[in-house]
Amino acid sequence: MLVLVPMDSEEVQEAQITKVLEAKKWAQLRIEEGELVEVLHSDTFDGFENWSEAVVVCSDSEPVMQFMEMSMIVLVAHTQKTIDDIVEAYLFRELHDLAY
Repeated sequence: MLVLVPMDSEEVQEAQITKVLEAKKWAQLRIEEGELVEVLHSDTFDGFENWSEAVVVCSDSEPVMQFMEMSMIVLVAHTQKTIDDIVEAYLFRELHDLAY
C-alpha cells in the first residue's frame, strides 16, 4: 500500500503531518506485510513514480477533492503527528474516514 502524507519537513524522524496547503514536502510511505518498507519524498503530491492509494490528512476540513478524484482513500489522523505514529495507526486501523 502506498500512503501519501503532507509533511512539514523531509527529516523522517522529526517531520510531522501538516495541512495540505502548508506542506513543505510530501512523504510516500510504502507499507507491506504490516511494516514500513520505504519512505520517499517529493515537493509535490503527484511527483512520485507510483500513484498513492491513500492520503492521510490532519483534519476533516482539509481540501481533499483532488485526491478523491484520483480515487485515493482519504484517512484522517486527528492525533497522530509523526510518520511512526501514522504508520502504527494505519496498521491498527486507528485512522478515521473523512467526515463529510
